[in-house]
Amino acid sequence: MERLQDWSGATPDLTPSGHVDTFARDNLPPRAQWPEFRFGLPELRYPPRLNCAVELLDRAIARGRGDHPAIVTPAGTLTYRQLAERVERIAAVLVRRLGLVPGNRVLLRGANNAWMVAAYLAVLRAGGVVVATMPLLRAREIGHMLRKARISIALCDARLAEEMRKAAAEAPDLRHCVCWGDGELEGMCAEAAPGLPACDTAADDVCLIAFTSGTTGEPKGTMHFHRDMLAICDSYARHVLRPGPSDVFIGSPPIAFTFGLGGLVLFPFRVGATTVLLEKAGPEELLAAIAAHRATICFTAPTAYRAMAQQAAGHDLSCLRKCVSAGEALPKPVFEAWRRATGLKLMDGIGATEMLHIFIAAREEEIRPGATGRPVPGYEAKVIGEDGREVPRGTMGRLAVRGPTGCRYLADPRQASYVQDGWNLTGDTYVQDEDGYFWYQARSDDMIISAGYNIAGPEVEAALLSHPAVRECGVVGAPDPERGTIVKAYVVLKPGHASGPDLVRALQEHVKAEIAPYKYPRAIEFVEALPRTETGKLQRFALRRHAAAAAHGMATAPGG
Repeated sequence: MERLQDWSGATPDLTPSGHVDTFARDNLPPRAQWPEFRFGLPELRYPPRLNCAVELLDRAIARGRGDHPAIVTPAGTLTYRQLAERVERIAAVLVRRLGLVPGNRVLLRGANNAWMVAAYLAVLRAGGVVVATMPLLRAREIGHMLRKARISIALCDARLAEEMRKAAAEAPDLRHCVCWGDGELEGMCAEAAPGLPACDTAADDVCLIAFTSGTTGEPKGTMHFHRDMLAICDSYARHVLRPGPSDVFIGSPPIAFTFGLGGLVLFPFRVGATTVLLEKAGPEELLAAIAAHRATICFTAPTAYRAMAQQAAGHDLSCLRKCVSAGEALPKPVFEAWRRATGLKLMDGIGATEMLHIFIAAREEEIRPGATGRPVPGYEAKVIGEDGREVPRGTMGRLAVRGPTGCRYLADPRQASYVQDGWNLTGDTYVQDEDGYFWYQARSDDMIISAGYNIAGPEVEAALLSHPAVRECGVVGAPDPERGTIVKAYVVLKPGHASGPDLVRALQEHVKAEIAPYKYPRAIEFVEALPRTETGKLQRFALRRHAAAAAHGMATAPGG
């Protein structure tokens, strides 16, 4: 029996790495800036040597799930045994044809389909480090990740190759870019022999660098270990979601989001269940797929549940038994609308890319409408004031959390802001009640969360400023009855340019061409000047106040 390391208390020492390329471990933050990790639950005390792909696939087959459907897509079904063979073949291509050595970073670019999942698991099995990207990202955003993580290999859906080629032109470390969907990777896999042994990785070897945009607009790489991938399964999924091997998972979040990775890959595979993957998962498509595949567990954002509630009567949703909402705050009216439409309580939760997945939530029988929930077993949370001390119950303050996962930025000075005194400060404002439930109030920073997407205002500002008509701009979140929050831009024009609907559309299309289309400003207001401090810094709080007043029909000046 493999020895368990004594992780019952705080952060353990790093074990000898299985990586030959030590870039990831070399660029972890200084240990003094790490959060304090907690491994109090017995199921979170993993052996020192661990490969999470083996735990998710090989162990499922060993438990007799080899012939059970693992992935269902419109193109067909893969059993666990069939998926494992594809994973082994891709891993063999990575190692034997593309020269991957353990620790190399591999960029993945694809929609939610079987090849994307197989490629993901293959990189992990081979000891590589996954950097997954959403299909909507543009060359500039992809290029930043390629350079920041010094990525040497990319696997890409052929339909997304154009932006990938643009990004690759300015990525000196990238040696190989292989596509699936056009026969290239498929041909290599057909020639590759399966059976490549899994890499002997350490439980605390980095296996994932998940990029997220911060308030500066520069993506931050969050680094996660092999053990982290299992820890979210053995904390949130095991104790709150409580799935079983007969469950059928479905949802809309991209696998490149850690919300989608957990809900559509890690959680089902940890228990030998089935996942249904949809490349197009708007409310109508998702409703139809739930009914057609008799899905039992759904993951999506509040805005989707709101739209689905209005259309639910036309679909047989009697198969559903659990519905998880995350990505943005869950408004109580959406909770009630979904319960009226389906009889089910939405399971709210808050997570963060830095924490990998959900750390505050509630089981169905413990849900309080409007509250996010209580700390997931294995995690601790508290509300603190500006001095870092816990505030009395009922007092608004900053959310601090710690547990088996936590923030480790890739070579980024913002680590010192996110982790303080051993706690992760998520950038959210909360109130904790006397019963220990946490109630969301607002974001504490300039991140805009719209329809489940995290959008950095400064990044949108940079895209707008590259248009020849824009002199200055400020971007904030504005209340919206349909999406909860939308991106709103306040724009000061250069002389000689006239404001109007035509220019609004031109600016929106310009942003869509510069960065991911979902980040574009859905509202643009032309102003004479922007509110600034005496030192010239943009006062986004003044813009947010104006946007909120405008949404409620109250006229104010942007700086008023």
